[in-house]
Amino acid sequence: MASLKRPDDVNVPPFETEDLRANLTAFLDTAFDDPSGARRRVGHYKWGVYAFFDYDGEPIYVGQTNEMLRTRIRRHLTNQRTDAVAMSVLDPFEVYQIEVWPLPAFQETSGRDPVAKQYLDALERLITQQAVAGSTFKAILNEKDPPPGHLVIEAPPSARGCIVSDRVYELRSHPDFRLARRALIISRLAQVISERKVQGGLRRVLVTQAKRLQWLAERRYEGLGGAASVETEGVEDS
Repeated sequence: MASLKRPDDVNVPPFETEDLRANLTAFLDTAFDDPSGARRRVGHYKWGVYAFFDYDGEPIYVGQTNEMLRTRIRRHLTNQRTDAVAMSVLDPFEVYQIEVWPLPAFQETSGRDPVAKQYLDALERLITQQAVAGSTFKAILNEKDPPPGHLVIEAPPSARGCIVSDRVYELRSHPDFRLARRALIISRLAQVISERKVQGGLRRVLVTQAKRLQWLAERRYEGLGGAASVETEGVEDS
C-alpha cells in the first residue's frame, strides 16, 4: 500500500506564495510602449518609481529604483526582504495592485549619474504628493520622505496592474482577515519601536497604521449593523 505524504513532506511553497510570484511576474513581464517608441517589459526598465495599493485602492507605499524595477519590486514582495518589510513598515499581504512610472530616457544611464538621479528624485516627490493627496488618511506608509530638490516635472506614462488572483483575493480581501493581519503588523511595528531608538518616521507609520485599522474596524462594524447589532445584557433570545 502506498504511503500518503503529509503536505509538509512536499517540497512545494504555499499556494499563496506561488500565486504571488506568478502574478507579479506576469505584471512585470507586461509589454509597455514608452514615449521613446521602444517597447519593453515593465520590469525591464532600469530607472523608475513605483507605488503599491491595498484592497481598497488606497496608496500605501511609494519607492524609486535605479537598479531595475523588476529587481526592486520583487525584493519588496517576495523572499528577498527589505528594511520596509523587516521593520513591519510594509506588509506584502496588503499589496493588491502596483503602478510603475518608468524613465526610459535613462535606460542606459549609470546609476550614479547626478542628472538622472535628480530627475528620479523629482518623480518620487511628485508621485508621493499625489499618493498622499489621494489617500483617505492623507498619509502613506513610507518611513522617510522623498529626497528634497527644486526640480519640478510632469508624471510620465505609467502601467498599473493587479498582482493577486481571484482566489487569493477571496482569501485576503475579507475585512475580518485584513483587520487581524493589520493588527498583527501594528503589534510588530510597535515592538520594533519599543526595542530601538527610532526616528519620527516609524512613529508616523504607526499612527497611520492605527488610523487605517480604526477606519476598517468602524466600516466593518457599521456594515454589520452598528449599534443595532449589539446585544443587550440579560435579554435572552425569544
